[in-house]
Amino acid sequence: MGANGSPERPAERTIGSPGAATATAEGDPILRRSACMLGGKTIAVVVPAHNEQLLIARVISTMPAFVDHIIVVDDLSSDETVARVDEQVRAQPGRVELIRHSANQGVGGAIVTGYRRALELGDDVIAVMGGDAQMDPAELTRVVEPVIADQVDYTKGNRFFWSETFKVMPRHRFLGNVFLSLMSKAATGYWHVADYQSGYTAISAPVLRELLQWKLYPRYGFPNDVLVKLNVLNARVADIPIRSIYRVGEKSGIKIWRVSPKIA
Repeated sequence: MGANGSPERPAERTIGSPGAATATAEGDPILRRSACMLGGKTIAVVVPAHNEQLLIARVISTMPAFVDHIIVVDDLSSDETVARVDEQVRAQPGRVELIRHSANQGVGGAIVTGYRRALELGDDVIAVMGGDAQMDPAELTRVVEPVIADQVDYTKGNRFFWSETFKVMPRHRFLGNVFLSLMSKAATGYWHVADYQSGYTAISAPVLRELLQWKLYPRYGFPNDVLVKLNVLNARVADIPIRSIYRVGEKSGIKIWRVSPKIA
């Protein structure tokens, strides 16, 4: 049960697509483990996707070898995202799977669906990487290692630690993210966290199970809401330096100043 007295209701979803070798999310056997385990732990990466046809294949195909399960959650895309992911499912059977939402639930809702699937599969550490190729797969080791070593319960990429961020990130997004992060510090209680809007994260399975007892905000304020709940759980959180990647073929539809009041 959550702090509000009611556990989160699992997201309603449709699994798979015609002709694709996608796994079901209800009671299927645990898929085979990778021979490239990192630190003796099994790793899942949840990839929320909405209209990411241009870049989703790149995200999946460049995933490090130590990742056991790549769980792509399509949030009712209207483009060819599903077709691109189906190709990867066929190319990497047992490692890549696709879950399709029957209604758009927001990025947070997609992540929660993927989180639940990773727990069903028995993974030890669950990371999140966007489907827009703005998170470098080469940095995943650095993101998950503190969780694997039980130094922290949750890691969060911090783009502000990278000296080139101001040059690479569009100025309005840089200023908007700084503004939102400053507002979020008091709300979450994690004063040492600087980049609240970064979605490049990793969490331990035991803490994730506790986190999912709450209903989490399903849309753009999801990372902030997660940190609020983690603070209630007294979870250990660490910032991990990551680099910013922009102008890789997609344009964000998020309007920082429009969503600020909801996040705050």
